[in-house]
Amino acid sequence: MHHRRCSPTVAPGEVVAVTAGAGTTARTVRPTIGLVLLFGAGVAVAIGAYAGLHQPAGRPLTTLGFSSVLPMKAWLTSAAVLLLLIQLTTALWMWGRLPGAGQAPSWAGLVHRWSGTAAFVLTLPVAFHCIWSLGFQSGSTRVLVHGLVGCLFYGAYAAKMLALRVRGLPGWSLPVLGGTVLTSLVVVWLSSALWFFTRSGIPHT
Repeated sequence: MHHRRCSPTVAPGEVVAVTAGAGTTARTVRPTIGLVLLFGAGVAVAIGAYAGLHQPAGRPLTTLGFSSVLPMKAWLTSAAVLLLLIQLTTALWMWGRLPGAGQAPSWAGLVHRWSGTAAFVLTLPVAFHCIWSLGFQSGSTRVLVHGLVGCLFYGAYAAKMLALRVRGLPGWSLPVLGGTVLTSLVVVWLSSALWFFTRSGIPHT
């Protein structure tokens, strides 16, 4: 007759329960962050698909007081990048990662939230013109990268907003998603606004 050897302090059923609990936690976290990323990817693909499939209007809806749509897009994107840099600074401050800044004041959280919201709102007229008026274009490497990363920006933003409302996500999720939002908008700026500001012979306002 064989005897099963067990831990003197934990019963066999308890070992199974602990193991199952740990496995359940791991299985719960992975699908959750996976669904958040899948949601963001779906938003990015949907925007790109619509921009590529619909018939571009070929005209701007509004220039918001600028001389043409190009300076409007360049300046709004530049302002959005500046606001996201402010959001990054306040985030580092609140996390205690801003060297020499000390403890963040109470208003830093408010500035952090509203700078991100304002940046997103400023990108909307730019995105609307690109999608509705121009559609998805790939005439050059710069234009192709601009379109792809523009879709990535909105996908990452959607994933980040969802992640803020989901509990139990890994600690790296929000910093990575926020960093992707900022990085993608900077690439959009480099491939559009910076290109525009370095052109000569065209109005920049």
